Amino acid sequence: MASVEKVPMLAEGYEKLTAQLAALKAERPLIVDAIEEARAHGDLSENAEYHAAKERQGQVEATIGDLEDKLSRAQVIDPTTLSGDRIVFGATVTLTDEDDKPVKYQIVGQAEADAKAGKISYNSPLGRALIGRRVDDEIEVTVPSGDKYYLVTKIEFI
Repeated sequence: MASVEKVPMLAEGYEKLTAQLAALKAERPLIVDAIEEARAHGDLSENAEYHAAKERQGQVEATIGDLEDKLSRAQVIDPTTLSGDRIVFGATVTLTDEDDKPVKYQIVGQAEADAKAGKISYNSPLGRALIGRRVDDEIEVTVPSGDKYYLVTKIEFI
């Protein structure tokens, strides 16, 4: 039997997914009502409201299933309990880019990633390149816009 792969995430990400799940579950009765109302309009073969409601129901159920799966496999990690001199999941890393400009990222799970907010997935090209690195390590990352070079200047567990 295959082992179940854990989904690492921060507590913040877990709470966000839990809230999304609750919102979708709350939407279920509304969708059922919309389907019933559309069904009352008669011929289902040409009933756009009915088909739209059924499609939305399928989307919601699929998303609920996905969220329940992720949450059941969640491995919630508290970065403040971590330490060490290597970059790991949950670490906040300060890098210096090619222009000597400092950039700061936290290594997070895929569901939490938001580069604009300074949160990158451990599975992203930069995230993969950072895991296991130390202060003063130089990193080369290939991204769609070309190769980027960084120097690790600080590792924090905050």
